[in-house]
Amino acid sequence: MPQPDKVQTAQTPYQMLAGLASRARAQAAGLPAQQEIKPYWSGVGFSLLGEKFLIALEDVAELLEVPSHTFIPGVKPWVLGVANVRGRLLPLFDLAAFFGGRLQGQRQRRRVLVVEKDKVYAGLVVDEVFGMQHLAVEFGDHAPEGLNAPYASLVHGQFNLQQGRWLVFDMPALLENTDFMDAAAR
Repeated sequence: MPQPDKVQTAQTPYQMLAGLASRARAQAAGLPAQQEIKPYWSGVGFSLLGEKFLIALEDVAELLEVPSHTFIPGVKPWVLGVANVRGRLLPLFDLAAFFGGRLQGQRQRRRVLVVEKDKVYAGLVVDEVFGMQHLAVEFGDHAPEGLNAPYASLVHGQFNLQQGRWLVFDMPALLENTDFMDAAAR
C-alpha cells in the first residue's frame, strides 16, 4: 500500500500574512538609539552699535538691501525717509541713530529688517545681518544685569556662545515705544 504524501493544510490569507510579518520581524534591524530632542529658538542675527543681536524669526517680515529712499521733512533725525518697495511705501529708520549712535561698518553690508505687525510697516537699518540663527534654548539666559546701554530696556534675553554674546532684541517692545512711534520733529 503506497504511503500518502504529507498533506499540507491550507493556510488562510490571515495566517500567511502573520507568518510573513513574523519572518520580517526576525530579520529586521534594531531601532536606532533614542536621542534626546532639544528645543531650539530661531531668530535673525544682526549687528548694531558694536553688539550682536537676535530678533525672533516671526518678528521679521523680510530682509532687504538698503533701498533708495526719499527724505521726509519735519521728522526726527533717525528717520531716513521712505522707500517704494514693490508698490508699498516703507518708512526707513536708522536704528543706531534712534539709540543715539551711528551706523558702523561698510555701507554695502548694511541691511533693512522689515517688520510688519498690526498696522506698523517699517524698515530698520542695521549694520549687518548674519541670517537665520537656530540656537539651543539651553544656551539662552535672562537679559544681562547691569546692561548700561540706550537699548537695555529692549533686550529681554541673551545667548552666550563660543562666538560671544548675542542679545535678544524685543521687537514688539520697540513698536510699542512711544518715542519710536512718534517720529515727527517738534
